Amino acid sequence: MKTQWECFLENLGTWHGSFARLSVQGELVKETSSILVLEQRQEKQVRFSLKRDSSEFQDMEFDLTGSFSSGLLFFENGGFCQGSTQFSPHAEFGAEFGFIHGDRRLRFVQMYNAGQLSGLTLIREQRAGSGAPERPPLQVEDLIGEWQGEALTIYPDLRTPTTCATKLSIRREDNRLYPELRWGQGDEERVSASSAQINGSILQFDQGAMPIQILLLPDGVSSNCPLSVKPGHPFFLEVGWLLQPNLRQRMVRSYTAKGEWSSITLVTEQKRVVLSDYGTGVE
Repeated sequence: MKTQWECFLENLGTWHGSFARLSVQGELVKETSSILVLEQRQEKQVRFSLKRDSSEFQDMEFDLTGSFSSGLLFFENGGFCQGSTQFSPHAEFGAEFGFIHGDRRLRFVQMYNAGQLSGLTLIREQRAGSGAPERPPLQVEDLIGEWQGEALTIYPDLRTPTTCATKLSIRREDNRLYPELRWGQGDEERVSASSAQINGSILQFDQGAMPIQILLLPDGVSSNCPLSVKPGHPFFLEVGWLLQPNLRQRMVRSYTAKGEWSSITLVTEQKRVVLSDYGTGVE
């Protein structure tokens, strides 16, 4: 098993991209180009340089001989999530999700102010010189079907990670979407079913104590989070990335009813392709 430092090193390189600030409805507010350089200097020291638009590079050096910040954890493929470790309705709160796939990197930030969703940032990057293209904007039709995968969960106390099988079925009837998620096996299998109103590129879930919306965004990205967070209720923040038509990753940051950060889960799932001519399915 890789150490957190070794997982972090998967992010090294020069990344060209952009920072797109979005409204809570997913509309573009402002976008700036960016160049990010992550360069290892010594065994546990990394130089971080960021340039936006025509500004000068901002250089910082991180000495990581100790541990990372308490709100940050990495997966073995370099994916990560960092953010608030405790929700408070009186303070700014949020999280950043990071994914890597080949020569592309995706980061997404969800921010809250006084418990209300206040802003979103979409950061799309490609490794310098790779010419790796981004994915098309995510559409409702991309999600419909049966997705089977595995969920890997890591914990703030660095206990042994856990894994379980997942099955996500999504169907559409008129202007509503009906997802059903199953995870675990045998007697420990759990099921969660819901429905959402389709409003263009916004999926609106109005069941439960906290209304949730999923935004369908450029580069195959989805943002899934409550419009407001209420004290006393468990909740999660989630970002998804459609890597290929039949391959998707979702990262989930979970909080308890006390507002305490409890885990991060990376779900890697594949869509079951149906051969309609023969009436059979192939994984």
